[in-house]
Amino acid sequence: MRVLVLGARGMLGTDLLSEWQSDELIPAGSAEADLRNFNEVEKLVLKVRPAWIVLSAAYTDVDGCERNPELAFAVNATGVENAARAAQSVAARIFLVSTDYVFDGLGSRPYEIDDPVAPINVYGASKAAGEAALRQYHSAWCIARTSWLFGIHGPSFPEKIISAAQTRPQLSVVHDQIGSPTYTRDLACAIRDLVRKDVRGITHITNEGNCSWYDFAREILSLSGQTVPVLPITTDQSARPARRPHYSVLSAASLHAYNVRLRPWQQALRAFLEERSRTTVLSS
Repeated sequence: MRVLVLGARGMLGTDLLSEWQSDELIPAGSAEADLRNFNEVEKLVLKVRPAWIVLSAAYTDVDGCERNPELAFAVNATGVENAARAAQSVAARIFLVSTDYVFDGLGSRPYEIDDPVAPINVYGASKAAGEAALRQYHSAWCIARTSWLFGIHGPSFPEKIISAAQTRPQLSVVHDQIGSPTYTRDLACAIRDLVRKDVRGITHITNEGNCSWYDFAREILSLSGQTVPVLPITTDQSARPARRPHYSVLSAASLHAYNVRLRPWQQALRAFLEERSRTTVLSS
């Protein structure tokens, strides 16, 4: 099976190429086709003629999206529309990676796949628009919402916490946002397995369990052997440009229905730290 990976040089895309060895994966980034340009996307799709397109490319800087909403919608909404229209011409199916930020975070139970979307920031709105575009312009698709991604091939929360702990006497981390940290290697394996099952519709993919950013930071420091104190602060105290949902835990019921499960986020974090340590040794 031939799979075109759009966004292959990003944190998730790199792990997709690493974890997905048994099929023919064609990596592509902005150098091969700018998602904002339909002609470039169509030319690439017609050349590759894949059975599936995995669309992991996105503009994911949440605060950056607030400052540049035009770019956010051009990549995350129009880009998806362009990929969907191009895919239809070769009857390729599409797997779109989306986000928990399509929800408003006002709930108190894990979000199910059919809960109404109600984004509260530009990033979430642009991703919701991308989901809508895929449903409008394509007939064979899977939308996978995920959350709080971390991996070694890009900037991530664990890396920021570890780096900050080396230079600061104490850290301040938000305690009133709850979600599920997700290791990109585990997400990559789930995407691979779901594509092989020829999935359709919406699913939610995260590592098991949930926590606050504060809890996440304390676990990172504990597992990495650092003793820097962490102070809990509120979202309002963090003064970030973009609003964040307070509770964006995604229900795993849709994923379990395909007999796919991800390990608890704490185990995934240990695996990340081990991978990070191996990578550091090899590069030194």
